[in-house]
Amino acid sequence: MSGELAMRTTAELQYGPGGQRDAEGPFTPAQLARLDEALTLSSRETGLTFSVYVGEFVAPARAHAEALFEQLDDSSVLLAVSPGQRVLHIVTGPESAQRLPNRACALAALAMRASFANGDLVGGLVTGLRMLADSAGSR
Repeated sequence: MSGELAMRTTAELQYGPGGQRDAEGPFTPAQLARLDEALTLSSRETGLTFSVYVGEFVAPARAHAEALFEQLDDSSVLLAVSPGQRVLHIVTGPESAQRLPNRACALAALAMRASFANGDLVGGLVTGLRMLADSAGSR
């Protein structure tokens, strides 16, 4: 990913929707680098734009995830996670949905939830990104 979206996504990953809470943020620099690499590789391999949101959802959660997706384009894929609320949504646009059927998204979500249940948020996100990229295939 590049440009404004990557910068905004990194800020949201690091600080959440409430802004900078402390100097460290919820992720270590190594975790942020791992997420950035997974986002970059997934987007580069598929030609789709992958984005991650980690933070609280306003109810209803699905509508909030879809509102976040509205900031992206039709070839985007959004992984939106609220660990505190135990909610995960994968949102696709018209173009990306043609390459990522519901079944592929459900399998990625299942794998992500398994990692989340073991306390590995970053590992779950990276796994989900890789599975979705593999399902979407190359450009």
